[in-house]
Amino acid sequence: MHQNVPGVIAAAVGVTCAFLVHQLVPAIPAMTWCVIVGMLASNVMALVPANLRFRDLLTPGMSFSGKRLMRWGIVFLGFQLVFADIVQLGGLSVALIVALVAVAFGLTYGISKLFRLPGDEPFLLASGFAICGASAIGAVSHARGTEKDAPLPVGLVTLCGTLAIFVLPALNGFLGLSPQEFGWWAGASVHDVGQVVATGATLGSVALSTAVVVKLVRVLTLAPVATLGALSVRRRNSTHASEATSSGAGKMPPLVPLFIAGFIAAFAARSLGLVPEAALPFLKIVQEVLLGSALVGLGFGINLRTLFTSGAKSTAAALTAWCALMVVSLGALRLVFPN
Repeated sequence: MHQNVPGVIAAAVGVTCAFLVHQLVPAIPAMTWCVIVGMLASNVMALVPANLRFRDLLTPGMSFSGKRLMRWGIVFLGFQLVFADIVQLGGLSVALIVALVAVAFGLTYGISKLFRLPGDEPFLLASGFAICGASAIGAVSHARGTEKDAPLPVGLVTLCGTLAIFVLPALNGFLGLSPQEFGWWAGASVHDVGQVVATGATLGSVALSTAVVVKLVRVLTLAPVATLGALSVRRRNSTHASEATSSGAGKMPPLVPLFIAGFIAAFAARSLGLVPEAALPFLKIVQEVLLGSALVGLGFGINLRTLFTSGAKSTAAALTAWCALMVVSLGALRLVFPN
């Protein structure tokens, strides 16, 4: 365990740097900065051979942060959701958002397969685009036991979500959506919660509040998607049980990962009024520190050289899926706001 200490401390320093930079450049969410800080730290150190030993020293703790702290961050994310806010959207809107999550997942997964992305990248990229960005990729990769495939999808979903902060308001200059309509569109199509907040805020408080509530409905689908993802791995591994036993690989993840159960319990506790209002700001800080540290750790595993060379197909697939999701969510918007 002691070998994790330097990397965990470095991840905490990275979170601090990310939040400070966010104060200077608030247009980009703090969680996005966490990925960027981790990615830059790793790749800058790789440029200087003398720093490689130091990077190797940090790697175990960064990996620990990206895995273990991510799970706890997802649990604490449940405290930010409340059922009453979702009810206010109305049955049609909630049904369309859930359907849109399924469509976004299927579209992204299909496009990723069309571009022949390797390993579990299609499933992870689809999870990030459909649900809540890097947090969803981290949760689903842990549930499926495919953490090694997560860094590139995390980098791509961060890229597309950051672009959305600037692209959606620019497109609205031509579309002329009302603040409530724009907020629904942002909440339905932008990936990370922080990116949704940054995008919705460009059109004021009405757009922001609508965007956040719509986004929270998408976040709630994290539990069933992660569970279904774990179930598919269990079925695949059980089919090859004899091979897995002989090789020592293919250990099946639990049907419902413990951290997903914790996420559901936290959501239920908040919705039932069991969490004091005075505790919510503290719980939010804990959630942001945990998720931020995890995202610094995930960013530390992103190799920019790989991203710009062998990641070309993945980047093309991600940009294609992002554009498709914007169009599909705009069509769903017209069903909610027909006038």
